[in-house]
Amino acid sequence: MLSVADVHLSFGGLKALQGVSFDAAAGEITGIIGPNGAGKTSLFNVISGFYKPNQGHILFEGKDVSGLKPDARAHKGMSRTFQNIALFRGMTVLDNIKLGCHTNLSANVWSSLLYFGSAQREELKARKEIEEEVIDFLEIDHIRKAPITALSYGLQKRVELARALAMRPKLLMLDEPVAGMNREETADMARFILDAQARFGTTILLVEHDMHLVMDICAKVVVLNFGKQIADGVPHEVAHNQNVIDAYLGQAG
Repeated sequence: MLSVADVHLSFGGLKALQGVSFDAAAGEITGIIGPNGAGKTSLFNVISGFYKPNQGHILFEGKDVSGLKPDARAHKGMSRTFQNIALFRGMTVLDNIKLGCHTNLSANVWSSLLYFGSAQREELKARKEIEEEVIDFLEIDHIRKAPITALSYGLQKRVELARALAMRPKLLMLDEPVAGMNREETADMARFILDAQARFGTTILLVEHDMHLVMDICAKVVVLNFGKQIADGVPHEVAHNQNVIDAYLGQAG
């Protein structure tokens, strides 16, 4: 589904990524781990098109998308969440989620502005799909009319996941989806991620510091340190890799 090939990214004299290469298999969850400043979010920004790499390529379904802008990549089936919640705080839960499906709408600008004909039909169909598939799936029907500002942090994270799923993505990139959550919220989010993979067949790329979550749900783990890739493989192999232990995991007590 996704191939990252020899990606380099620099900001002036700072080398954020240095020769990162890995594959994410279709329908699997691939984790990206590493200490703060390792380049994980920079890598996400390269994959999703927010940053242009100095060198290397991003292949999506076998095609080079390195030159495409973020909206074009979204149209091809790539969606993401953000490390810091990026919801529209003046809007309701439902309106935030509906924004995610707009990449799949085809009505022209005039019918959309006037809200008639094909635009109205598409909007109603999208709302029905969101309510039946995404909102029910993520168990947030009881808050769909609530303003974002009235929600707890954990529920806001769930709404952000809902908006990303509303795009019907082939590749879903989750940037620290359980950061700041308590144990119960983390367990719920892990369940939703696994269910999304199983129900929709979504390929998932996951950046996360919670090692229990990563080792439990990921089929493959890629490890970055100071912008360099120091390991990749199945979770058990990575957890026992001495370079990873020294750089990030540390020795068990």
